[in-house]
Amino acid sequence: MLFLMTDQHRVDTIGAYGNPHVSTPHLDAIAEAGTRFDACFTPSAICTPARASLLTGVLPYRHRLLANYERNVGYSEELSDEFTPFSLRLRERGYNVGIEGKWHVGRRRGPGEFGFDGAHYPGWHNPVGHPDYLAWLADKGLPAPEIDGEVRGVFPNGEPGNLLAGVLHQPAEATFEHFLADRTIDRLEEYARGYHDDGRPFFMAVHFYGPHLPYLLPREYLEMYSPDLVELPPSFAETFENKPSVQRRYSEHWTHDTLSEETRRWLVAAYWGYVTLIDEQIGRLTGALERLGLWDSTAVAFTADHGEFTGAHRLHDKGPAMYDDIYRIPGLLRVPGSPGGGSTESFVSLVDYTATILDLAGAEPDPEADGRSLVPFALGQEPDGWRTDITAEFHGHHFPYPQRMLRTPRFKLVVNPESVNELYDLENDPYELANRYGDPAFDEVGAELLQRLYQRLRDSGDNFHHWMTSMYPVGGKDYDTSLSDFEGANHQGLA
Repeated sequence: MLFLMTDQHRVDTIGAYGNPHVSTPHLDAIAEAGTRFDACFTPSAICTPARASLLTGVLPYRHRLLANYERNVGYSEELSDEFTPFSLRLRERGYNVGIEGKWHVGRRRGPGEFGFDGAHYPGWHNPVGHPDYLAWLADKGLPAPEIDGEVRGVFPNGEPGNLLAGVLHQPAEATFEHFLADRTIDRLEEYARGYHDDGRPFFMAVHFYGPHLPYLLPREYLEMYSPDLVELPPSFAETFENKPSVQRRYSEHWTHDTLSEETRRWLVAAYWGYVTLIDEQIGRLTGALERLGLWDSTAVAFTADHGEFTGAHRLHDKGPAMYDDIYRIPGLLRVPGSPGGGSTESFVSLVDYTATILDLAGAEPDPEADGRSLVPFALGQEPDGWRTDITAEFHGHHFPYPQRMLRTPRFKLVVNPESVNELYDLENDPYELANRYGDPAFDEVGAELLQRLYQRLRDSGDNFHHWMTSMYPVGGKDYDTSLSDFEGANHQGLA
């Protein structure tokens, strides 16, 4: 298995998902050879919770690694051993298991402690000071990274804002993305020998740090696409009317209104260039599979931990706003022998990839897992009883801010305990601009979605449901909301 993952990757930057401008021939080829998931969602649009969910196959409220340690808001910083990572289960089945690239699952424990071959590259962005990378540059006689031409807005306090982009004075073959592809190819060559000589199967993951902000790229990629090609979506005109006030504050934090429209278009075009740079490295990896005689026997998956705003809703990065821009993610799966060229609008989650990895390895599914295998989709069959909606969660970034979401094909409900809830009619408002929560015309829909979300959370053991029990019409009080002992022990799970 070759598992490809990017960080903070919008679905609409890929040719296979309909972008007519961005060159992604290698991702498009994987889509053509496999299955494209058009309704693939992350369980949480924050790196660490999402990646811990992929590793364990359970949702964040269960594994409890709820925030990136760089912006820690008092949550756990290391993943517990309560749930067995898929990597250890593959090891039990005799697999070589490798990873190159972004880890970001806790502060200190690296991939080696979870059964992976591969270095621990910490942090949220390309660790260009890592000794392995610097040694690789020196060995190849390539220049160390330097940047100029920094693009920043202005913080509310008048200080220079977060770094958004800049010119990287390196050739493409010196970038950290190229380095990760080189390291992955080295590992594939090692694993190919084990496969051809002894029949030992392998799982190889490469987790690129891009196209995450800031867009620090060689000039040829920063300028690859003209800003004139960028059509800004209607959500760039977000008013925040009847929206949680935190969204406006995040817009201020990301300095959106201090940037000119020309700069906003340029940033989107630069982001596209980052996507193409990564696609080129993916082409080197799939080419290595062909060269090593592995393509016909290797499953290939591609996804991302979450999306990116790139100015949509006057926001950048991600945060406490559960729009599809950051919760919908790309999802591709190619299984040898499958018909290829298929797609599905069934709701798929990142934790389904965990179940898929185990299924492809012939391992029994984890009975505690929250996902199901995607292999039947790859074979052209939708599994019986597949989900008809999907939930997501958020716990905070910079400060605690709990949210829960229910997404159906037409509607989205977001519960914000400290503020106004959100309800979007995605059929008539695909850019999620008009909040219909509290609109009498949507009262019936809102009530049904509240009840459905409440039941999903309560059945799964997500304690967020306690707030909903008292605050919303979710079916009546049928348990002791005070959690006292005078009405029995059901709340303790002892009955």
